[in-house]
Amino acid sequence: MPHPSLYPMTFTPVLKDYLWGGRNLESKLGRTLPAEGVIAESWEIAAHGDGASVVENGPYAGWPLTQVHAALGLDLIGLNNTWAQERGKFPLLIKLLDANTPLSVQVHPDDAYALAHEGNELGKTEMWVVLYAEPDAELILGVTPGTTPEAFRHGIEHNSLEPYLHRVPIQAGDHVCVPAGTLHAIMGGLIIAEIQQNSNTTYRVYDWGRVGADGKPRPLHVDKALDVIDFGRVEPELNSPVVIAEEPAFRRELLCRNRYFVTERIELAAGAEFGGVCAGDSLEIWGVIQGEVAIDDVALRAVRFCLLPAAMGEYAVTATTAATLLRIYVDVA
Repeated sequence: MPHPSLYPMTFTPVLKDYLWGGRNLESKLGRTLPAEGVIAESWEIAAHGDGASVVENGPYAGWPLTQVHAALGLDLIGLNNTWAQERGKFPLLIKLLDANTPLSVQVHPDDAYALAHEGNELGKTEMWVVLYAEPDAELILGVTPGTTPEAFRHGIEHNSLEPYLHRVPIQAGDHVCVPAGTLHAIMGGLIIAEIQQNSNTTYRVYDWGRVGADGKPRPLHVDKALDVIDFGRVEPELNSPVVIAEEPAFRRELLCRNRYFVTERIELAAGAEFGGVCAGDSLEIWGVIQGEVAIDDVALRAVRFCLLPAAMGEYAVTATTAATLLRIYVDVA
């Protein structure tokens, strides 16, 4: 049965000042940032030991998402996330990334490797939706043909990694599914919405010769990276959206589906409505990436995200203006 105290929740994000960030969340997305310094990541919906976003509306206002999860359990995250509940984990983490300069060349482990080597941390399967891209922007995604672990290690040790890195041109509107084990780097000049497992484990293999705030190179994690890189991910292509439904005022596309999350992109004309129900199986996370909508009585404008608890019941998304949205949920079917 629907839980009477559950409602669409919005959050105050957690900001991260990693060295590759900038001020583009302010200048290009209209976000309010601290007066000085760079911001690399805005953790929009987060319940992790390294940062928890705080509810800003309704009865749970002022509560960190970790505390809301502890109070509501499966009523918040849903039966499809029972595996995460059993590990005491909120399943997902939603971020905005300002890649003002390139991120490191890196890889993330899967659940089994993370559990064995990183305590109770989850693995990290993720996906990206490109919100802004400068001309000639690109990503590193996967390896080039013939790359072996031995050749790759030699490239790291001799600062000659470039021949093994598969570069992909990218533009606003593109999306990229990134399974755990995929070698990757988000290059400069991009703003990206990232949907991922609730993990903060990254294994760097190359950092462009940079130093951190302490004047020293940031640590690399070569042995662990070589353990988990999928060298079978050779020159992967960008994913194409799959149209689920299309009407004059409504378009629904599948962007990415895996065991951890499903991401759809939904386009609504002004005044159009999408009706759904959170019947207990999964939470839903909605992100407005263009335009303005109301989710029940919660107004959202781009770029903002909203969490619908799994046991909330029926809801309606109504477009105040023409709008493009991301819909994220978990489906184990």
